[in-house]
Amino acid sequence: MREVMIDGRSVYGLSTRTTIAQEMDPSQAKIGALWQKFDQTVPVDYQNGERVYGVYSDYESDATGEFNTIAAYDGKRLSLLEEVVLPSGKYLLFEAEASGVDDEARTKTILQLWGQVWSYFAQKPNHTRAFKTDFDFYKGLMHIEVYVSIL
Repeated sequence: MREVMIDGRSVYGLSTRTTIAQEMDPSQAKIGALWQKFDQTVPVDYQNGERVYGVYSDYESDATGEFNTIAAYDGKRLSLLEEVVLPSGKYLLFEAEASGVDDEARTKTILQLWGQVWSYFAQKPNHTRAFKTDFDFYKGLMHIEVYVSIL
């Protein structure tokens, strides 16, 4: 984990509103279905450098409140997609390599990374989480980065 500054950029995707509690209950979880719809409707051109993002924004309060989740990519805007801005600013970067290229391996890795985020902030660190916009960046088939906005 390290502190980084990023320049803002726009990505385009499909969104839903959820909570961590809902996502822990398979009967209420929305994020998996959102990614399935994204994968079925958005033609990401990985060969020419387009990449995928999982964006978390518009936090109601903190990790316990509602937030928007957007399955997005940095390609051209399609009419069915909404624009989401990843704001410039200071972030903590957590990163890992998935154990494989399949969806299950990537899902396991992203959950482990977010576990690291929650554990880090539960320890009362020197950084304060901003709860503005956080995002996952799928840099390659196996390399995943999580950016958490900080004050």
